[in-house]
Amino acid sequence: MRIAIVGAGIGGLSAAVGLQRAGANVTVFEKAAEVRAGGSGLSVFANGLRALEALGLGPQFAAITDKQAESFAAGQRRPDGRWIARLPTDSVGELRIVDRADLHRVLLDALDEATVRTNALVTSASIDGTVTIRSGRDAESEESPPDSSERFDLVIGADGLNSQVRETVTSGIGPRYSGYSCWRGITERPVDLGGAAGETVGRGLRFGIAPLNDGRVYWFAVANMPQHASFADEKATARDLFSGWHAPIAELIATTPNDRIRRTPISDLATPLATYYRGRVVLLGDAAHAMTPNLGQGGGQALEDAATLTALLTPVITKSGDNAEATEAGSAVDDRLRSYDRLRRKRSQSIAAKSRALGAVFQIQSPLVAGLRDAIFTAVPSRLTAAQAASVQKWEPPST
Repeated sequence: MRIAIVGAGIGGLSAAVGLQRAGANVTVFEKAAEVRAGGSGLSVFANGLRALEALGLGPQFAAITDKQAESFAAGQRRPDGRWIARLPTDSVGELRIVDRADLHRVLLDALDEATVRTNALVTSASIDGTVTIRSGRDAESEESPPDSSERFDLVIGADGLNSQVRETVTSGIGPRYSGYSCWRGITERPVDLGGAAGETVGRGLRFGIAPLNDGRVYWFAVANMPQHASFADEKATARDLFSGWHAPIAELIATTPNDRIRRTPISDLATPLATYYRGRVVLLGDAAHAMTPNLGQGGGQALEDAATLTALLTPVITKSGDNAEATEAGSAVDDRLRSYDRLRRKRSQSIAAKSRALGAVFQIQSPLVAGLRDAIFTAVPSRLTAAQAASVQKWEPPST
């Protein structure tokens, strides 16, 4: 069974690992000249861990992370450092924070050589499994060689928020800006966090702290602003916005090199998709359900997608290796994609909606309303907070 995966992000590479190990002939198309993760961290909660284990990547992932969350107080704080709400340790005890670059290396190492084709921009995908590819040193340039086409048994669109493949499944649905943007960075050296992590919430501003296993710290800084805001010095802007906030926020920004700080406008899909597949084209990760990062579930949901597709398609891939059963296996793909859509669409879209709503609460600008928000957070019993966290993280791969 020949499978094309468009996009070499975490979701696409995870699906590639699972499907290749199941016996599929997998090709990953990546438009960039090299596969790179960027300098930021990724939160992987219990559901993401289950997905990695289902894909056979549990030991490799464990080797690059540890149980940092168990030893840190977490929750929400005010800018002066006073706690608004604390999360029970058992609600985030399985949380792992990983440098995306490290996870990318694990995924690439698990794939056969030459599985990933770089400088390969997929410009279109047809419902019969045909993809059109523009190749060259700069695949997005008009000066690239003429486009070529290849036919696959299945095309997986894992090409992110601005997915081209999504247009084949459902046209005209794109991103919507949330009203806030986010700086992300990883410190150059270890920083003492004083045993506390989590988020600090102000008025239209928010700062997140997450320790990596080597003592360095992944941090993010969120601020309300126009979508196309421009700053001459991104690091200095973040430093000034959060000046006077509790320690070690200033140190985290200061100890992160300028070229390791990136700002991204935060967007999700403007409209939930009515389906995640059409014909022999199926969507995964942000291409299917791009969400704001307020629940830390963007990566986790992409991993769930990859593990679910792998579990559902493995019996079909096995049958496709037998010529006598190839036709039967081919007809089974439709049933498996229908099951994938049923299993993944409701859950991922519900989490996306919750994440967007939570972001709106966190980014409240009004001093009066922000004060009310903080009071409500303080009044909510920790057991309810733990139950909500558990409901998002509760997931197991499908049995087939």
